[in-house]
Amino acid sequence: MAHDIELELTYLAGHVPEEIKNATPMAMRDIYVPVSAAHPRLRIRRRGDTYEITKKQPIAAGDASRQLEQTIPLESAEFNALSQAPGRVIEKDRYAVTIEGRQAEVDVFRGALEGLVLIDFEFPSEAAQQAFTPPACCLADVTQESFIAAGLLAGKTYEDIAPKLAAYGYQRLAVFATTR
Repeated sequence: MAHDIELELTYLAGHVPEEIKNATPMAMRDIYVPVSAAHPRLRIRRRGDTYEITKKQPIAAGDASRQLEQTIPLESAEFNALSQAPGRVIEKDRYAVTIEGRQAEVDVFRGALEGLVLIDFEFPSEAAQQAFTPPACCLADVTQESFIAAGLLAGKTYEDIAPKLAAYGYQRLAVFATTR
């Protein structure tokens, strides 16, 4: 089992980064369990032909930029069995790209959340994280916004979160993905 400390910042995209046009997206299906939890932190994930179960928890209360992440690889049959449990689903295409010299993950949501595009940046140290200046494609830092946390976002529709997105001036984005 892998244990990692993840230092990450999450941004609403102000526009779709040009860099994704030359990148191949990875289709992802995340299932958050248990459905009864206010904020499920256990995720079952299919990423292409890779399967895993992950638990993510903030290291300090109120700071979503530092997370303890524990991941266990799964076999296809294990994923299929676990995915039968009731859970909240998120479907998205993830683009691993370099934006202004920094590695980024651009998540283009599909299904009920279509129109939402988030950009994540991970950092090797807290100093690098604190010194970061977001590129022009980033509209607003939503790292600490609970409504954007995947466990809370799972099972929602774009319309459910539209008022909170509008508070940031976010406009629904259209992206034509190739992994559907």
